[in-house]
Amino acid sequence: MRIYFLLFFLLYTTNHLNAQTHEVGLFIGGSNYIGDIGTDRFIDPNSPALGVLYKWNTNDRYSLRAGFTFTRLQETEYNNSDLNRFRRSYKVDNSIQEAMAGIEINFKEYNLHNGITSFTPFIFYGLGYFRYNQIYIPPHGTFNEATYEEYGKTEKIAVPFILGFKINPNPYLVLGIEMGARYTLTDNLDGSNPENEYADINEYKFGNLANNDWYLFTGLTISFTFGDLPCYCKE
Repeated sequence: MRIYFLLFFLLYTTNHLNAQTHEVGLFIGGSNYIGDIGTDRFIDPNSPALGVLYKWNTNDRYSLRAGFTFTRLQETEYNNSDLNRFRRSYKVDNSIQEAMAGIEINFKEYNLHNGITSFTPFIFYGLGYFRYNQIYIPPHGTFNEATYEEYGKTEKIAVPFILGFKINPNPYLVLGIEMGARYTLTDNLDGSNPENEYADINEYKFGNLANNDWYLFTGLTISFTFGDLPCYCKE
């Protein structure tokens, strides 16, 4: 919970600084995960995702960004080009609550207040903290639609990378499209590598135990600007 208080403190203090432009908005899109269950497609949003975001635009190249995002990672193995996974027919449903913060870098100068529509590709990187269900999948034979069992909740660190494009039709509105991948410090979003009291039960483990799981968000953002105009003056 400490990261939530830290993000709240950052949002409160930056809101009281002068000569900066702030944004608050929504992320609406979908999610999918990359791991030991599901399809072999890397970008395959199949579950709704919703989030809130905040940006502090320090100048026309850089923004500090924070946000909260909520989704469920849902996977089945019925629609799969991997015959072994199709025959195994595992499925999983895991809820994710994520907080993240970092820096957004514009590829070109992006001035919200010069009276001209601005647009730019951007990249974001930072640090995330997410909560999820700890699960395991009891051993089954093939064609048995094996499902998961939950044994508690836990939190882990994730490293987010986002690539996107944004445009401001007017000084008060910013629209964007983005795809963000999260590398997680766990291999058990799908129950393939149980932790804690189940960590030593080898028959519960499967897949590539050397690789951690990823999850992705793909969607649209809409945000509204407020605050004093930043100084983009050049000497």
